[in-house]
Amino acid sequence: MTRKEVTDLIKQKAAVIGFTKAGVTSSEPFDSAADQFEAWVTSGAHGVMKWMERDHNKRRDVRNILPEAKSILSLALNYYSASDVKDGRDLKISRYAWGTDYHEIIPPMLRKLLAEIKLLAPESEGRYYTDTGPLLEKPIAARAGIGWQGKHTNIITREVGSWVFLAEIILNIELEPDPPAEDMCGTCTRCLDACPTDALKPYEIDATRCISYLTIELKPEHKIPDEFASKMENWLYGCDICQDVCPWNRFAEPTIIAEFAPREENLHLTKDAIAQMDQGEFSRRFQKAPVKRTKLAGLKRNAKLSS
Repeated sequence: MTRKEVTDLIKQKAAVIGFTKAGVTSSEPFDSAADQFEAWVTSGAHGVMKWMERDHNKRRDVRNILPEAKSILSLALNYYSASDVKDGRDLKISRYAWGTDYHEIIPPMLRKLLAEIKLLAPESEGRYYTDTGPLLEKPIAARAGIGWQGKHTNIITREVGSWVFLAEIILNIELEPDPPAEDMCGTCTRCLDACPTDALKPYEIDATRCISYLTIELKPEHKIPDEFASKMENWLYGCDICQDVCPWNRFAEPTIIAEFAPREENLHLTKDAIAQMDQGEFSRRFQKAPVKRTKLAGLKRNAKLSS
C-alpha cells in the first residue's frame, strides 16, 4: 500500500472506533509554538500548574519521546451534549464534566486504534496521549488540520465547533500529512468580550484569571482571590462562557459517546445542596467524573461564591 492508502485506512479505523476527526502532521519540531509556550510559562500565566514547567524539550520535539517518530496522528472526539438548564438557582458545571471523565473513555479507544495501525503496518510503534503527557496538543491539532486555535485558545473545528477532546498517537511510520487548519476567527471578539474575569487576550489566556483554573486547579486549601469572587457567575466547576458565545458552536452536534451524556442529578445542583453534601454523596455522584478532581472541599469553596 502507498503512504496515502495507509493514512486513509487509519483515518477510517479511527472513525469506526468513534473519533470525530483524524489528521496527520510530521514529527518535525514545533519551535514557534514551543517558544510561545515557554514564554507564557515564564510569565507565570500558568499559575500553580507546575507540571507545565517541565519537559519543554519533549513539547518542542516529540522525537524526545519516541526517537524514531516520523508522524503524529491527531484525533478529536466530540463531547457535546445539549441541556435546557434554566433555573437561576442551579450551579453550573462545564459541559465536558457532565458525564464520565474522558480519561476513562479515550485511552481504550487509542489502544484499540494503535492495535489496528499495527495490523496495517506491522513495523509500526507508537505512543498515545490524551492530555496526559508533555505535548503541545493544540498546535499539533492545528498543524494536522483538525482545527485552528481560536482567540479563546481552544481548538475550533469547522464541523462541530470547539466541543472536542484532543488525543495523539506518535508513530514511527511515514503517513501522509494534512494541510494545517486555516484560522477562521476573523474579526470576531465575542469570547474576549464575554469573559467576566478578563482572562483572555486574542489567542492568549492568563490561566490565573480563568474561572476554570480558579474552580479546578486551585486546591481546596487555596482561597479564590477576592477580585474574582463576585465574577464567578455561578460556575461550580469549570467554565464554558467563551465557548458558549462562539459562533462556530452553532454547528455543534450531540456526541455519539453515551458516557459523555449528562448525569441529570448533577445539572441541578444548588448552593444549599452542596453545603449539605457529605463525602459519601460526593463520591457517589461524581464516580469516574472529572468533578472528583476538585474534591468535596473544593466544591464547597466554589459554591460559597455563588449568588
